[in-house]
Amino acid sequence: MSATVNTALLNLADASAAASSTPVITSFRAEGAAAFARLGLPTTRNEDWLYTSVAMLNEREFTSATGTARVTDADLAPFLFGKEEWPRVVFVDGQWSETLSTLNHLPEGVRVQSLAQAIETNSELISRYLGTVVPAARDGFGALNASATGVGSVIHVAKEMVSDIPVHVLHVSSANANDVLSQPRHLIVVEPHAKASVIESFVALGDAANFTNSVTEVIVEDGATLTHLRIQLESANATHIGTVEARQGRDSHFISFSLISGSALSRTNVYTVLNGEGCGTTLNGLYLLDGTQHGDTQTRVEHVAPRCFSREMYKGLLDGASHGVFNGKVYVHPEAQKTDGKQTNQTLLLSDKARIDTKPQLEIFADDVKCTHGATVGRIDETALFYLKSRGVGATLARQLLMYAFAADVLESIEIEAVRDELERMTLARYTGAPAASTTVDR
Repeated sequence: MSATVNTALLNLADASAAASSTPVITSFRAEGAAAFARLGLPTTRNEDWLYTSVAMLNEREFTSATGTARVTDADLAPFLFGKEEWPRVVFVDGQWSETLSTLNHLPEGVRVQSLAQAIETNSELISRYLGTVVPAARDGFGALNASATGVGSVIHVAKEMVSDIPVHVLHVSSANANDVLSQPRHLIVVEPHAKASVIESFVALGDAANFTNSVTEVIVEDGATLTHLRIQLESANATHIGTVEARQGRDSHFISFSLISGSALSRTNVYTVLNGEGCGTTLNGLYLLDGTQHGDTQTRVEHVAPRCFSREMYKGLLDGASHGVFNGKVYVHPEAQKTDGKQTNQTLLLSDKARIDTKPQLEIFADDVKCTHGATVGRIDETALFYLKSRGVGATLARQLLMYAFAADVLESIEIEAVRDELERMTLARYTGAPAASTTVDR
C-alpha cells in the first residue's frame, strides 16, 4: 500500500464536497473527495516521497477556519515589499479577506476576482480551465485540495496586455491558527502576447502549527510571458504543501522563482509542460533551512514540443540538523527535437548534522537535443574564506558574507526590483545579523 488516509481529513473532504452549492464545482469537489478516499496521503514507499514523510499528519485533526481572524493593514505592512500600492489579494487562515484586499487600481486588462466570485460571474473561464492543469484525482494532496475548491483567486490577463505592476497574493496565518487547514486554489490565465507578474507569499503572524495545502494552476498562452514568484515564510511549526503547475503555448515564457524558508515541514512542487513550439521556462529557487526543518523541493519540466528551452537553478543553505530534498526532472518527448535544457542544483551544508538528498534527472527520448544537469554539495570554500581573512575580514563575518554571496547569486535573477532588494536584505540580515548599511567588520 502506497498511501494512508487520515480519517479526519477524509471527513473534512467529504463535508466540503457535500457543502458545495454551485453546479460548476460540485462534480470537481466530489471527484476530489472520492480520489482522496482512494489515494490518501503519500508514504515513503512512493518514489516521489522517498525522503519526505508526512506520517505526522495522520496523528492530527485539522479544521477549516470558521471566520476571519482580526488582522490589520499594519500587520501586513512588513510583507508588502514597501509597495502598499500594488494590487493585492489577501487570505487570512485560508479565507478571502475583502477588507484587506486592494484591487481598485488594477491595470487595464488585468482582472482579479475571488474564486467564489469568478465561479458565479465568469463560469465560462472556470469551466474551461479549472482542474485542467492539476486534475482532481492525480495525487492525494491535489485531491484533498480539489475537495475544498471554492477559496482562492482568479487572475486573468487579457490578450496583448503588458503590465509592469505585479499582483500580490498574500496568505496570512494568524497567531491562533493551530490545526487550521488552508486550501487555496488559484487560477492564472495569461492570454496570447500578454505579459504579467504575480507574487504569491505565505507568511505567519505567530508560531501556530497550521497546515497549508495550496494549488496554483497557470495557463501561459501563445507568445505570453508570466513571472511567478513564490515566497514561503510560514511559522517554524507549520506544515506546507504547495504546487504550482503551468501549461505553455507556442513562444511563451514561464519564469518561476521559489523561496523556501519557513515551516517545520514543507514540500514545494513547481511543474511545467512546454506544449508549444519555441517556448521556454526559467525555474530558479532558494531554500534556507535551519534547526530541524525539512524542506522538499520538486521540479518537473516536460518538453513536449520542438525547439524549446529550459533553464533551472536551485540553491540551498542548510544549517543545524535540517534536511533538504531536491528532485528535479527534465523529460523530453520524442517529438521535442532541438530541445535545449540545463538544470543545476547547488547546496551548502553549514553544519555536520545538516543533510541533503538531491536527485537531478534527465529522461530524453529525442535524438537532437542539448541537455545538461548536475548537482554539487559542499561546505564553505576554504580558499575564499582565507582570501577574505587575509584582507582583514574577521573569520565570522567572512563566513557569513560567503553564505550571503552564495544565496545572492540566485536572488539576483529576480526581475522585480522591490522583491529582489527585500529578499537580499532579509538574507543578508539572516547570515550577518545586520542590514548591509550597518554591517561591521569582526576582526
